[in-house]
Amino acid sequence: MQPSADSLQVGNYIGALLQWRDLQDAYDAFFSVVDLHALTQPNDPAELREKTRRTAAQYIAAGIEPSRSTLYVQSHVAAHAELQWVLSTITGFGEAGRMTQFKDKSSRYGADQTNVGLFTYPVLMAADILLYQTDIVPVGDDQKQHVELTRDLAERFNARYGETFTVPIPVIQKDTARIYDLQNPTAKMSKSAESDAGVLWMLDDPAVSAKKVMRAVTDNDGTVRYDRESKPGVSNLLTIYAALTGRQIPSIEDEYAGRGYGDFKKGLAEVVVNEFGPVRERALELLADPAELDRVLASNADRAAEVAERTLGDVYDKIGLLRRR
Repeated sequence: MQPSADSLQVGNYIGALLQWRDLQDAYDAFFSVVDLHALTQPNDPAELREKTRRTAAQYIAAGIEPSRSTLYVQSHVAAHAELQWVLSTITGFGEAGRMTQFKDKSSRYGADQTNVGLFTYPVLMAADILLYQTDIVPVGDDQKQHVELTRDLAERFNARYGETFTVPIPVIQKDTARIYDLQNPTAKMSKSAESDAGVLWMLDDPAVSAKKVMRAVTDNDGTVRYDRESKPGVSNLLTIYAALTGRQIPSIEDEYAGRGYGDFKKGLAEVVVNEFGPVRERALELLADPAELDRVLASNADRAAEVAERTLGDVYDKIGLLRRR
């Protein structure tokens, strides 16, 4: 995730962090705070550094353990930018231009307001993945195309220079993990939302989180029932409730049958506060000692660099670059 806000939001937590936490048990997992990707948007330098620390602290507070996984800051491993350049030389211009996110943003803002970094963003993402000989990449539907490009580049390089990269497999998150804005439940919850009222931030004060849940948009039906088409607001709240408790949606519907939205929202507010209270407390504790947090990130970056530089060295040998002696 990009360090593009002071806090991650509940969609990041449910859609990514909870799954990442479980993957630590089955895989040698690498998790990155992608600050190089964040440079595609204007940033205040001091704010970017602070947001990078805050994002890393929330990874850890949510259960990504640096002692079990490799959690590092992208720019701390120079091989990411170096491999991106190599991969860009085997990426077609039209191939990169067909990436949906680039097309959407460039058409929205115009060519003069769209930088080359945004155009090559998927190639850097491919480097992020291929450096670690990655087997699986957990992504949402909106990132599947980027992983498909990564696969194409890996296969193209392997065919041209010999077996070098593991060809990764995208693991697509379930539709039930998609979280929508509390005030506009037809739009995905986003760190860049126009209004703060519809976003549940992981670092919100518990009272603020509870108030946002109580003010969430529902409908006039009064029935706690999942129906994504006709009841998007209630369905979104049910999805959040189920994801944070591990319960099935029908069980929650049964619990609140005939009780109305007031009781339902109170129950969900309690769930949200209980879930994020400890996460917020741990994140703030980590941020209170930035030197120690930086030490942990540096140690993990060393671990990541060892793997990444091994892959990059193999790439350089395969393509004929002269080794420095």
